[in-house]
Amino acid sequence: MKPARRQHLLIDADDTLWENNVFFEQAFDEFVAYLDHSSLSPPEVRAVLDEIELANIKTHGYGAANFGRNLRQCYQRLVEREYAHDDLARIMALAERILDHPMEVIDGVEETLAYLAARHDLTLFTKGHPEEQKLKIDRSGLATYFGHTAIVKEKDAAAYTGLAAERALDAARTWMVGNSPKSDINPALAAGLRAVFIPHARTWGLEKEAVPENHERLLVLGNFTELREHF
Repeated sequence: MKPARRQHLLIDADDTLWENNVFFEQAFDEFVAYLDHSSLSPPEVRAVLDEIELANIKTHGYGAANFGRNLRQCYQRLVEREYAHDDLARIMALAERILDHPMEVIDGVEETLAYLAARHDLTLFTKGHPEEQKLKIDRSGLATYFGHTAIVKEKDAAAYTGLAAERALDAARTWMVGNSPKSDINPALAAGLRAVFIPHARTWGLEKEAVPENHERLLVLGNFTELREHF
């Protein structure tokens, strides 16, 4: 049943509106091939990279440039041969290519945003490197559907509480829409908001967490277009 009153929809960007993590995964696959480790499997290399990324996130944040820095550190830790500056430059280039990749807006997103924007108040709420995220938003062509955009370093409960206070949002009519349990769903619920979980098959491993079952403020959908059936 659709709500009778206008709602505040906070909508995630990466892997909710457009493809994102798949390009990082492609870069990682190329990295593993270039590293060519004699004993570590790709999941074992991934575990080392995850450790490095978790250690660096608080200082450097997210984004392709920081991903390249993490790949470089991983390479320096695991490489089994002598390496030169050109090797490190090639590793960084794997990440830099992500920024140049054409935007791939997920099917049905733009039509759904056009429908929602006429009925509700939309805020694009994303985290990451501000300039990088602004570039993706501009290139996507979707900015016109949002009345407000907020880019934060981390999407935790405090960030949601702060945004709700800044925008004077009514928690009972505010929904966070996204694919990440860690950044979109669980912290929004912890902040007293409502949430719409739209799982993505390629969600980044570090963003995965369990979501509560049968939560009264949580709606789980199969894809973005289904929002039209509920809002």
